[in-house]
Amino acid sequence: MLPSLLLCGLAAPAIAQPPPPLPDQVRDGSVALQARRQGRLLPLPEIERRVVPTMRDAQYIGFDLEMPSGIYTLKFLKKGAVIWVDVDGRTGQILGRTGR
Repeated sequence: MLPSLLLCGLAAPAIAQPPPPLPDQVRDGSVALQARRQGRLLPLPEIERRVVPTMRDAQYIGFDLEMPSGIYTLKFLKKGAVIWVDVDGRTGQILGRTGR
């Protein structure tokens, strides 16, 4: 019985830890950070300052950043519908909008 408890105790910390990031996630994050530092990608707060005020009566709920294209997708909720706004991360120009 004691060996079983010891084995369970050793296995528990490994189970509780989150898995390491996938290589694509690490690469994309590194690419985005490098692009931001080199001035090839606008910072998220700048993108938000340009887009969020244009979405009256909608709640801003988050964003995604697609690399290597550098397209931010800002997500909003309005009257129960999700709206996605695609923004060029280099220029801040709104590229399109999906949803109501």
